[in-house]
Amino acid sequence: MQIQPYLFFDGRCEEAIEFYKNTLGAEVIMLMRFKDSPEPSGPDDSCRPAPGTEDKVMHASFRIGDSTIMVSDGECKGQAAFQGFSLSLTVPNAAEADRLFAALSENGQVQMPLIATFFSPRFGMVADKFGVSWMIYVEPKA
Repeated sequence: MQIQPYLFFDGRCEEAIEFYKNTLGAEVIMLMRFKDSPEPSGPDDSCRPAPGTEDKVMHASFRIGDSTIMVSDGECKGQAAFQGFSLSLTVPNAAEADRLFAALSENGQVQMPLIATFFSPRFGMVADKFGVSWMIYVEPKA
C-alpha cells in the first residue's frame, strides 16, 4: 500500500510542474490535459472542462527522488488552498538543505528559518510560491 499526495493547483499546475522540475529535479512521469480525455464528461458532466480550460492539466504525476506526487489544475478557479499538511524533504546534508530551502523560498514565505535544531543539523519550513508547505530536514548521522 502507498500513500501519495495529490495536489490541486487550480489553474497553475503546469507552472508548478516547471517550478518543481527546476528547483527539486522533478521528473514528469505522465501529463494529460483536459482536452486529451477520451471521455470528456462524466455521467453528470462533472469532468467536462470549463470553457477556456481545455489546455489545463487534468492529471499529471512526477517523481522527486523515490516519491511520486500527483497533481492537477482541478476546477481551474485560481483559488488553490494548501492547508493542514506539509511535504517533507529529507536530504543527505546541510548544503543540499540550504540549496533546496533557498529555491523553495523564492517568492514564497519562510515559516521557520533553516537552522540547526536538537533533532537535525538543519531543519526549516517554507511555503513555496504556490502556497505548498515544505519541511526540509537533514537526517542526523548515526
